[in-house]
Amino acid sequence: MEIVLNRKSGVPLYLQVKKQIMDLIRMGKIKVGSKMPTERELSKELKVSRNTISTAYKELEQAGVLKSYQGKGTFVIEEVISWQDKDKKDKILKFLDLALEQAFESGMDIEGFLQLVNDRVREKKELMKKMVSVYVECNIEQAKMFSKQLSKRTNMNVIPLTVADLRAMDVDTVGKLNKAQVIISTFNHVNEVYELTKDLKKEVFGVAISPDLETIVKIARYPVTSKLGFVCISEEFMFKVRGALEKAGLGEINIQFTNTFDEEKLKLFISSHDVIVVSPGRYKDVSKLNTFNREIIEFKYGLDDGSVKALKSKIVEIGYDK
Repeated sequence: MEIVLNRKSGVPLYLQVKKQIMDLIRMGKIKVGSKMPTERELSKELKVSRNTISTAYKELEQAGVLKSYQGKGTFVIEEVISWQDKDKKDKILKFLDLALEQAFESGMDIEGFLQLVNDRVREKKELMKKMVSVYVECNIEQAKMFSKQLSKRTNMNVIPLTVADLRAMDVDTVGKLNKAQVIISTFNHVNEVYELTKDLKKEVFGVAISPDLETIVKIARYPVTSKLGFVCISEEFMFKVRGALEKAGLGEINIQFTNTFDEEKLKLFISSHDVIVVSPGRYKDVSKLNTFNREIIEFKYGLDDGSVKALKSKIVEIGYDK
């Protein structure tokens, strides 16, 4: 973990550890759902007493940043959004104060200033509504899920495609790409998407995604002896979920995966597990066949707020350039 302690600063070591963990979360270097090192592991790594780490962890738990689960470990449950939002709001207020001063100096009254701001916001909203984009993922399940989220949060018309669609590049895919002003993908696919579409001369933007914290926490609460079954559409989504669980420190849980659509096989799968985790695209299928009263946990992913806000800003700039 990227923590550097200054033993000559006079600042208590536990406070230094606490602050630097908060900074790492704020910068996105430690993600929500991530499992923290044990007190013993971190104290050994930083060459400090275990009590130092214990005190830092306890204060972070009290602040709602970390959460410990018996037999599972300590997890990040808070992205320090409140601190980030406060900094952003302070900066925006300074710009608004400056703009208001300029308005008064030019003879504009407060009502005129408010009308100008409202008109500008409305103009940008209308611009976003006119934009068409393509969202590319490795599987159609996630492509549809994130396209829907992105459309809701940006007001754009978002068309889902897969990386396989771009590789095949049939007439239908070319038509969808030509219709779009921009192409969007997760950061891990951006370079490949750019290479596959560069002849079309479209802007390609990346966004970050992360598993829903509530889903991770629900799964973490089950004893390691519980038999969990995961039902989804694509094998790619299976691998993504397995990776997310491992990253959250839940790699040792007893979970089996299936993407079968055969109802008899699916019934047998449901009956042989204590808890069923499903991708959003399979929730209805599993619910219909769940005559065994198994708990169903929907494994949700979400678009990162910061990257979506940055994306909206870039797309608005493109709209004005056009």
